[in-house]
Amino acid sequence: MPVSTLINKVVVITGASSGIGEATARILASRGTRLVITARRKDRLDAIASELVAAGCEVEPMEVDVTNLKQVEKARDLALERFGRIDVWINNAGLMPLAYMEKLHVDEWERMVDVNIKGVLYGIAAALPAMIRQDDGHIINIASVAAHKVGLGGVVYSGTKFAVRAITEGLRMELVSNHRHIRTTLISPGLVETELLHTTTDTEALEALKARASGQPLSARNVAEAIVYAIEQPPFAAVNEILVRPTEQLN
Repeated sequence: MPVSTLINKVVVITGASSGIGEATARILASRGTRLVITARRKDRLDAIASELVAAGCEVEPMEVDVTNLKQVEKARDLALERFGRIDVWINNAGLMPLAYMEKLHVDEWERMVDVNIKGVLYGIAAALPAMIRQDDGHIINIASVAAHKVGLGGVVYSGTKFAVRAITEGLRMELVSNHRHIRTTLISPGLVETELLHTTTDTEALEALKARASGQPLSARNVAEAIVYAIEQPPFAAVNEILVRPTEQLN
């Protein structure tokens, strides 16, 4: 069996207490990476970290709200102090409280902008200086199929994910233009069975979402495996974008 190319890589993951973030942490830990896992739910992070450490993995949990730049920077500092570098930063934290715009859930709009857009920008701001010093690194942003196509009931959510897509591509172009050896990847999942589905209070919007994705939804592990695929490529190969849907999802 070939030796994993992930051994000793240092990876920071936001939103790692459940869903895609947790699944990614578990796969990466099993492949020998050293992890800093962050989320707001410290108790859940501690439980995941304890389990992985007991299995022989190197994992540091940290409570982080991605809407707070100083907290995000502390996660960066922990990775550098504990492991000396950051090879991969995964901006996974996100919210999806779908609702039709006429219902004016303005507080939810603001929260999505803060988490889905500013949270990604803060992650980039924290990771990029260290990666530039190393002249090496990989920034992975989790978007959605909603970054490619607007769905009924998901206008604002889609707007935030379109922004993440634009930010990721723009960052890629800047890095290439400046001859930086730093890769970027956008991961755009279709319907995934995660806790995001339970954050929507607008039943009409939720039904519209489910109608667009009949059949079996993706598991968090399906998306995590796409993330790992992008990381595992050799340094000269950048997987810039992956869109993964359930087979039966039309849009």
